[in-house]
Amino acid sequence: MLSILEKPPAWTLAVVAMISIQMGSALSIFLFDEIGPAGTAWLRLTLGAVLLWIIVRPRLRGIRSRDVPGLLGLGVATGVMTSAFLTALNYIPLGTTVAIEFLGPLGVAAASSKRLRAAIWPMMALVGVVVLTEPWTGKVQWLGVGFAAIAAIGWASYIILTQHVADRFSGIQGLALATPVAAVTAAFVGLPQAWGNITWSVIAWGLLLAVLTPVFPFALEMLALKRMNKHAFGTLMAVEPAIAATVGFIVLSQVPDLLYLVGVALVIVAGVATQRDSERDEIVVDLPASLESRRNE
Repeated sequence: MLSILEKPPAWTLAVVAMISIQMGSALSIFLFDEIGPAGTAWLRLTLGAVLLWIIVRPRLRGIRSRDVPGLLGLGVATGVMTSAFLTALNYIPLGTTVAIEFLGPLGVAAASSKRLRAAIWPMMALVGVVVLTEPWTGKVQWLGVGFAAIAAIGWASYIILTQHVADRFSGIQGLALATPVAAVTAAFVGLPQAWGNITWSVIAWGLLLAVLTPVFPFALEMLALKRMNKHAFGTLMAVEPAIAATVGFIVLSQVPDLLYLVGVALVIVAGVATQRDSERDEIVVDLPASLESRRNE
């Protein structure tokens, strides 16, 4: 199977991974009527944790006491990020949610840069978010925007904590160890929403979502990164808001207008520019690491 995946160009693997993530996000909405957005987040994280533990088989003996705070923080950040992201989808379009959440990694990358002009790119992305949400119309779902902003903060926290955990564990080991914590975090709100409505069909749907994200895209990205420069990978991944808008249009019939497309374009340009600056400055937090943190959403 892996040998088959190694044949296509590396960039196609990254694109398929992004499509898989956004398909998982879009299809999650179809569970909202059954178990709610927070319940969907909890179920997806729980089943994702089970799959990762089966695949990775993390070494518990390698965990030292000083590793525990980082793993717990990483898990809590993941749980909050995923729950907030899916809850935002209950109010605002997929492309809008992803664009707002994108402010998280852009902010971290800009804060880590040595160049003052790096602050321009998050501001550009923020302008893009304002354009695509069109607050002057008075029709903005501010609750959805608020949850997407919480997801952005969660993503930013995840980036910082991922780097801390990666100093002790390989990326997939840390992910496998932190995901159960994320599931428990999501359970505080998600389990009451889902309680009494969990059927075999819901579990089957949740299993599909867990495969779509994080398991399948994580495998594709690891293969892609073996054959791509990390900066090229990060630049390519900056188009994810556009993929989200496309998936939202095809799967959820969320038709974008011209202003919406302009806003998404501004966010993408900001992402690409941030990546270019990070390549020149060799900053500690680069955009590829920021984007890889989405895999558990």
